[in-house]
Amino acid sequence: MRMRRKRNLEPRMEACAALLIARGRPCLNLKKAAEEYRALVNYAKLFGNKNPVELEVGCGNGGFIAEKAKRFPDINFLAVELCTNVVLTAMERIRAEGIPNVRFLNIPAEILPCYLPEGSVERIYLNFSTPLPETSREKQRLTAPRFLQIYRTLLKEGGSIEQKTDSEPFFDYSLEQYAGNGFSVGEITRDLHHSEYVAENIVTEYEQNFVAQGKKIFRAVAVKN
Repeated sequence: MRMRRKRNLEPRMEACAALLIARGRPCLNLKKAAEEYRALVNYAKLFGNKNPVELEVGCGNGGFIAEKAKRFPDINFLAVELCTNVVLTAMERIRAEGIPNVRFLNIPAEILPCYLPEGSVERIYLNFSTPLPETSREKQRLTAPRFLQIYRTLLKEGGSIEQKTDSEPFFDYSLEQYAGNGFSVGEITRDLHHSEYVAENIVTEYEQNFVAQGKKIFRAVAVKN
């Protein structure tokens, strides 16, 4: 079912314009855009400092990135979300809480290199990405090889991807793809909430719902070799 357009969407987006780096796509052809279009962000100008930059791909309603930014005020955070309705909720949250170190991109993840400089990101977060279990949709999974190549381009040497999911098949698929695409994988747990990593974990409402249903949370960190 298609999500209903939010009331007063455009005026509300305009009210959050200071938080939004890019929206939509520079041309209809994603492949052409990814190869030819560049409007690279100057982080120092954007944030007013030279702090490290971290990125969440698929930020949803912004619960994770908001809490992360509050815990780590000396890190700059970028959040990408394709759905305008959803990214608006995240931006309004950040704006209402006055969090200064978060900016958003309302674009397909395929064209992140159009806006983010190569080797400029310290860590990428993939939180509960849609598993897309159908074989025909494998290329759309956010840990498919084509996306991992994008992440490798954006990450600094030694940079990493932190993934959480409630889907064990998707988790196993992701581990296999990391190993085959230039990443070494560690900090693997198949039950995050009963592991040594739970203390530092940021639990969003989305994750709480999974845990309440008795689902295990799978987590791993993949480091760019």
